[in-house]
Amino acid sequence: MDIAKRIQALEDIEEIKRLKYDYLFFCDSKQPDKVLECFVPGPLHIDFGQVGTFSRREELVAVFTRLACHDFMVEMHHAQNPRIDLLDDGNAAGTWGLYYHLIDTRQQTVTQLGACYRDEYRKLDGRWLISASVCEVNSTYTCELRENTAKVVFAGKAPR
Repeated sequence: MDIAKRIQALEDIEEIKRLKYDYLFFCDSKQPDKVLECFVPGPLHIDFGQVGTFSRREELVAVFTRLACHDFMVEMHHAQNPRIDLLDDGNAAGTWGLYYHLIDTRQQTVTQLGACYRDEYRKLDGRWLISASVCEVNSTYTCELRENTAKVVFAGKAPR
């Protein structure tokens, strides 16, 4: 591979990483319009387990807005260990580890989970976007915060 193609590949991988980091930042900062812009327009495949399965980005953002866009939902998404494979000039695939921490001040609960994202990306008009995303939870820990004590509600692979 010549140097120009190698540099383009590195730039594409970095842009895909930035896309994922932006998506998670926009989730944490409750910016549904920006979340929407991270995904391809038109048909796509998103499977977020208990949160839902979606065939259009607008469906995902509607559920995100209803469930998460509240001051009492204090979220922190951390992506880690990205593995990005460029399939051709306009398609890529990636896997990510996710560390997610939620403080629900209304329910007085704390939830921490680990998950794995399996994503597909498409380059449209020179910009990488998410075209498919499956998130599989591999560990969950939930506790209640009551009267200055924490009580474990669940610890295991996934909540029931």
